[in-house]
Formats: sequence, structure tokens, C-alpha cells
Amino acid sequence: MDWEQLDLNPQVKAALNKANIKSVEDILSYSVVDLQRITQLSIPDVHSLQKASAVTLQKDKKEITALQLYRDKAGFPSQHQKLSLGCSILNNFLRGGIPIIGLTELAGESSAGKSQIALQLCLSVQYSAEYGGLGAGAVYICTEDAFPSKRLQQLIKSQHKLRSDVPVDIIRNIRFGDSIFIEHAADIDMLTDCISKKLPILLRRGQIRLIVIDSIAALFRCEFTAKDAALKAKHLQSLGAKLHHLSTCFTAPVFCINQVTDTMKETDSVLSHLGLQDRKVQPALGISWSNQLLMRLMVSRTQMTAPPPHTGGILRTMEVIFAPHLPPSTCHYTVDLEGVKGIEAT
Repeated sequence: MDWEQLDLNPQVKAALNKANIKSVEDILSYSVVDLQRITQLSIPDVHSLQKASAVTLQKDKKEITALQLYRDKAGFPSQHQKLSLGCSILNNFLRGGIPIIGLTELAGESSAGKSQIALQLCLSVQYSAEYGGLGAGAVYICTEDAFPSKRLQQLIKSQHKLRSDVPVDIIRNIRFGDSIFIEHAADIDMLTDCISKKLPILLRRGQIRLIVIDSIAALFRCEFTAKDAALKAKHLQSLGAKLHHLSTCFTAPVFCINQVTDTMKETDSVLSHLGLQDRKVQPALGISWSNQLLMRLMVSRTQMTAPPPHTGGILRTMEVIFAPHLPPSTCHYTVDLEGVKGIEAT
């Protein structure tokens, strides 16, 4: 780029040429500290450089309002398309399903049905967009338990019952089991290696459009103690940035299952920030991880049985804790042999 176009002093322009920075987009992608290190400029000069770059870039871009973004579904499809959960009631509850760009977290205690929902998403993503899918497979990263392959086969065999909205011929032609890639990560290094090296290959080939991590907290709880809070936060931020990059570049949703922890030691201000006041449990990993998320859902298992026609199933609850497009709300569901099914509010 010809830096003469920017309103900068000659010293700054010389530093940019010496640092071999090519565009204003590159400048705005660096932090202040990184720019100072690369260009050897002072902090005031770096701030002036960022401001001049932002002004130049803004002149070349057409501004749009949030209302225009909301209304123009054809012009911004990724902002409106959702990945179906494979159940019309849960889809209506979430206004279509989970966003296809960004990190969605599903937190809850053991036996709440978290893995069941993740497996159902791995099947749903393989349908075409007409039926709420993305026409590709999924990668399922296990960090603690073995992959529930037996349960997956049950769900595959029951797809024609669960997905009554899809013609049987279409369901028969989808090779569900062949499009789910399973990876086991025993430590944070293995998880990072998988995300950095293996996932981009599958995404570039178009073989997958969904990333599931089950669970995100298991490795961090094992490898970090309370005194390592700062180091753990750094790793969480790095992991979140890598997942965000993949999701944005390939329009692929990231679905993270999280464990929960007791809230007794947390302050009211922290719980308020997380939207979790008056709760006995909260999602693990704290604010450092919460700030990486686009949407947080929590599920729980009640002591009641589901009403007819879901006779025999345990009633479970799904709750929206925060999301940019949804208010805090609650929906009931149950899990049976066919899969995860929402229950209409009465």
C-alpha cells in the first residue's frame, strides 16, 4: 500500500515500510503491543497509526445498521441461518437452532442429556439446508469418556421416526456414520494440535461443518490448579480464538459441552455477569471462557416424568442463559430411544 495516502508523519511511514506491513487491514489486526514491537514506534504513534487506518478503511466500506442486518436475510445468510437440533419444538425455542458462526456452549450436570443433544446435532448437520442441516459431516472430539458409538447407531436407525419432516428416501441415502470423525484428546496439547492442524484439513475439503468438543472443561480441570488461574485463562483465550477463527472462516458452528461447578464460593457480581444468580451450580471455567461464547445454554434433569405422549421419559430442562438473539427462556424436553424431543409449553 502507498502509505502517503494516510495522514502520518514520515517517521511512521518509514517504520511501516521497514516492517513490511502491506495494508491497513493488517494494522488493525494487530494489538497495540504487537504493533509497537513490529514497528518500534512509540505508543502515541501506534495509536495515531491505528486511528488513521480505521478512518481510511471506513471510507471504503458501506455502513449498515443493525436493523438492516436483521432484515436483509438474503444479503447476510450466515447471520440468519441456523443448524437444526432435529426437533421442531427445540428449533422454535432457539429460533431455528444454533448459530452457524460462533461458539455455542451447552452446560449441565451429568445425565442431563448433553451428549445426546451433541450426537443429534452430528446427524442433523448432514441434511441439506432445506431440512435445517449444512450438507456436511461433523468432528466429535472426546476429552474424557469414550465416544458413545452404540447410542449413535441407535439414533441413526431411528432417524426416519424422529425426522418425520424429511422424506424417507433422503434419509436412506445419507451415510450418517461415515461423516462423523472421532478424535480423542487426552491433554490440552493434543486438543490444540487437533484444532490447529487436523480440523482445517477437513474443513477445507468440505467434509465437516460442525465441531463438537465433549467436554471443554475436563482437560483444564486436570492440568491446572487454583494457583495457575492466569495461565489457564491465557490457554482458554487462545483456544477460543482458534475456534472462532475456524468457525468464521468456514461458516462452521462450534458446539462445546461444559461441566458445572458449585456456586457457593462465587460473588454476586460474578454470577450476575454470567447470568447465573440464585443457582446452585454454574458452568465451569469462569469468566475467561464465558467471554469466548456467543451463546450459552444450560440443561438439567428433573425428578419428574415427561407428560404424555412422552410417557416413561425423565423430564429435562433447557435454558437460554445468554445469546445475542434470544431472551433468557426455558423449554422442557425428554430423551428416548429415537432421540431428543422438545415438549410443547402448556
